[in-house]
Amino acid sequence: MAEAAKEAATTGKAGAAPAAVGLRQIAAELAEEHEMPRRQVEAILNDFVAAVTNHLKAGAKVRLGGIGIFQVRERPARIGRNPATGAQIQIPASRKIAFRPAKELKEAV
Repeated sequence: MAEAAKEAATTGKAGAAPAAVGLRQIAAELAEEHEMPRRQVEAILNDFVAAVTNHLKAGAKVRLGGIGIFQVRERPARIGRNPATGAQIQIPASRKIAFRPAKELKEAV
């Protein structure tokens, strides 16, 4: 079944919705391609995610060549409305992660 989904995703056949892919699936693919133990590749990917998270927490931009740029943006406090009652509510300031895809990724998709 996984082969059919992979083929549909690569051939672009209509009607086949691509499933979400997790780190485990990516690790399994990379382990097979590079003839490495799957657990070792999973550990590397988990360390990669932790490193990206730590850099974002510190406020740094993370540039991944061919993929894009991740950065944290500050959102100021603002007044919003409760859609059910129409009452004004105070929305607190927050931080969000923004992603800007690389040109190569946009062209590939």
